[in-house]
Amino acid sequence: MTSDEHARLMRANQANWDARTPVHLASRFYGLGGRDLDPERWFAAFEWEDLGDLTGRDVLHLQCHLGTETLALARRGARAVGLDFSEASVAAAAGIAARAGVAVEYVQANVYDAVEALGGRRFDVVYTGKGALCYLPDLERWAGVIAQLLRPGGLLYVVEFHPLLNSLGPKPAPGEGPELLLRHDYLGGEGPVHRDATHTYTDGPPVEGATESYEWMHGIGEVLGALTGAGLSVRRLRESEELPWPRWPHMKRTPSGWWRLPEPRIPLLYGLLAHR
Repeated sequence: MTSDEHARLMRANQANWDARTPVHLASRFYGLGGRDLDPERWFAAFEWEDLGDLTGRDVLHLQCHLGTETLALARRGARAVGLDFSEASVAAAAGIAARAGVAVEYVQANVYDAVEALGGRRFDVVYTGKGALCYLPDLERWAGVIAQLLRPGGLLYVVEFHPLLNSLGPKPAPGEGPELLLRHDYLGGEGPVHRDATHTYTDGPPVEGATESYEWMHGIGEVLGALTGAGLSVRRLRESEELPWPRWPHMKRTPSGWWRLPEPRIPLLYGLLAHR
C-alpha cells in the first residue's frame, strides 16, 4: 500500500476512536465513573520492575487513548506526557487527569507526527502498547520516530498484546465450537484487517457514526527488526500468560488480579525493553 492509502486508513481509525471514546467513558470496563480510580490495575508487576524509578523522569506515553496508564506513570513521579491521534480521547484524558488531581500534559497528534507535534522534545522513557501497534501500518517508520523522541540512553518500553493472542479468534465462526482456534495471521505483510463493528472490546452502548477500523498484524520479529534497524538495543523481552481483563469467558483470575487461560499456557502479552 502507498503512504497515501495508509494515511486514509489511519484517518478512518482516528474517526473510529473519536466515536469509541464516549462508549469507553461510560463503560464499566474502564471504571472511570467511580471515585476509586486505580490506573495501576492496567500494569503487570514486571512493568514497574523493568521501568525502574520514574521520579523526575520525562516520560512520553504514545497512543494513550483515555490516559489511564499515563496517570499511573505520573503518580509514580514522572513528568508525564500523553499523545493520541483522537481529539475526543485527548479531551477526555485531560478531564480525567484534572478530576484525579494529577498533572499530565496531553497532545493530539498522529504517532508518526510526534516529533514535530512535541516541538522536538526528547524523553527519558517512551511507553506504549496494550493495543497500540496494530493501528500502525509501518513499524520501521514508527521505530525511527521513537529513536528521535528518546534522549541518548533513554528507554523504550513496549507492553503489547502478543501476536498469538491476536491470531486466536475471539468468537467461534458459524458451525464451530467454543475452542480457541488460529483464525488470523500471526505475521504481518498481507495488508490490514478491516473491521466494521458497532461494539468495541468494552461494555457500553453501541458506537455511533464511524464504525470502521483497520488493524495491521506485527509479529515479534518484525517489532525487533524495526527497533534494531533504527539503532535501538533490546535489553529484555518477556512473555506473559496473563491479561488485565478476561478476553474469553473461560479465563481464570490469578493472584495478581489479572486473567489467564486454562492449560496449556500460552503467551498473551509481551514486554520489550530497549534503549537508545
